[in-house]
Amino acid sequence: MSELRFDDRVAVITGAGRGLGRAYAEMLAAKGAKIIVNDPGGSLKGDTIIDNPAEEVVAAIRAAGGEAVVNTDSVATPEGGKAIIDCAYDHYGRCDILIHNAGNVRYGSLKELSYEDFEAVLSVHLRGAFHVVRPAFPRMCEAGYGRIVLTSSIGGIYGNKRVANYGVSKSGIIGLSNVVALEGADEGVKCNVIVPSAVTRMAEGIDISQYPPMDPELVAPMVGWLSHENCSVSGEMLVAIGGRMARAYIAESEGVYQPNWTIDDVDARIDEIRDSANQWLLPVLPDAHKDHIIRSFAMARAGGKTSK
Repeated sequence: MSELRFDDRVAVITGAGRGLGRAYAEMLAAKGAKIIVNDPGGSLKGDTIIDNPAEEVVAAIRAAGGEAVVNTDSVATPEGGKAIIDCAYDHYGRCDILIHNAGNVRYGSLKELSYEDFEAVLSVHLRGAFHVVRPAFPRMCEAGYGRIVLTSSIGGIYGNKRVANYGVSKSGIIGLSNVVALEGADEGVKCNVIVPSAVTRMAEGIDISQYPPMDPELVAPMVGWLSHENCSVSGEMLVAIGGRMARAYIAESEGVYQPNWTIDDVDARIDEIRDSANQWLLPVLPDAHKDHIIRSFAMARAGGKTSK
């Protein structure tokens, strides 16, 4: 089996100064990619600049014989997002891969979370994703090629306490990725979501004494594959946690049809409605939105269940 490499490819990686982002940057660089190492050096809350980790990563990549450039713009503004993508074109004339990994954390229960902390997290995770996708996507389409990897979380899929801002952001990223995948399908641009778990500085304050090995390097190969021309999927969510890799997906119960409903009917049939024995798994591509409607209408026309 030949080694999958990234020679002549240019990758933009946000939040690449530490943790997962650094692991992605160093892995892709070792396999031939030219890297835009984006990281403004912010604190975990993202409220202050504390250092310049991007410089250290670029130095390490160059010392190992790779090519990389520092970028310290913030994903939190449209201007910053555009500057990050422009950096790739200014230095290398192209952008083949975009990995949005930048993140911050601000904790607070729903009873106490401030609007400032809510907005600050959305600005980096969710708006930040749009701020880099928006300037990169048209140029990838023009080139006829692109690989975009956006970062969600089990907190975005399943939720978690005291991080409504984070959960909303990570759920929103799934919707954004699906749209990018749909609009990029005929343009040579694929977009997927990585759902990573690793012990990084975002795990500060969490008891990890019973965790298995969860180094960022255990996540990086999945992100590498999603970034490669061999990537055969788009509009999917891939999981990487402690050496386990899997696909996460949304499914529907087949449900129940009847021509008219009352609240009492719903109450009487709720177990049937929720029964997951017969599931509908509707992949984003080619058109889950349309498939959902067509299959639902088919049940109505048939007066009940339809075949899978």
